[in-house]
Amino acid sequence: MTREIRSWLSDMDGVLVHEGTALPGAAEFVTALRDGDRPFLVLTNNSIFTPRDLAARLRASGIDVPERAIWTSALATAQFLTDQMPGGSAYTIGEAGLTTALYEAGYTLTSSDPDFVVLGETRTYSFEAITQAIRLIQGGARFIATNPDVTGPSAEGDLPATGAVAAMISAATGRQPYFVGKPNPMMIRSALNRIDAHSETTVMVGDRMDTDVVAGIEAGLRTVLVLSGSTRRDDVDRFPFRPSEIVDSVADLVERV
Repeated sequence: MTREIRSWLSDMDGVLVHEGTALPGAAEFVTALRDGDRPFLVLTNNSIFTPRDLAARLRASGIDVPERAIWTSALATAQFLTDQMPGGSAYTIGEAGLTTALYEAGYTLTSSDPDFVVLGETRTYSFEAITQAIRLIQGGARFIATNPDVTGPSAEGDLPATGAVAAMISAATGRQPYFVGKPNPMMIRSALNRIDAHSETTVMVGDRMDTDVVAGIEAGLRTVLVLSGSTRRDDVDRFPFRPSEIVDSVADLVERV
């Protein structure tokens, strides 16, 4: 890496953990960041959990990430809405990660003439709630979604996720949502602001070309693709852009922190 790297952004799933198990070098990587007093954030498009929940899950896998060092698509969405319309109102489909973030940002959660319909992740999408969202959007509410991921993992296989449900709502309303999470560089920019970091001296570490790497590139960061998640080395040539560097896992980055 040519420029001095002072700050780090890292994806979570596929970089630090896989299905609740720490990946090689992950605990050492985070320890090096903390010991070196490096500003860093762990990013996730998952809007189900609060940072406290995620910190506890990471701790259980042996990775000690402070709650304040976790940045979710729910938090980025709450920040975006606060910038757009401070003290507004929203009808939400999601779980504690999203509702808590909006509540703490000063938003009123309501089904009565909200400013926004905010769609996030949930394990059990309610057809009744989706119908309510459609009618509110038809009535003039603006449509926001935390992230565009169309499926999420489970022990039994893929589950429909935010992007898939957003497509259903869009088909019914003719309205497309604004997606805040990766690959929108908005999420990266909000993370940089959170830790007062500059794009020229920050690196984004991720396991997906179509979310982590492209978001990092569009936000002006150096990017490192790790091969410990969903992307294989021979997948990279299929994309019209490239990461700054490809490594096997975050274990290869510990010495550079």
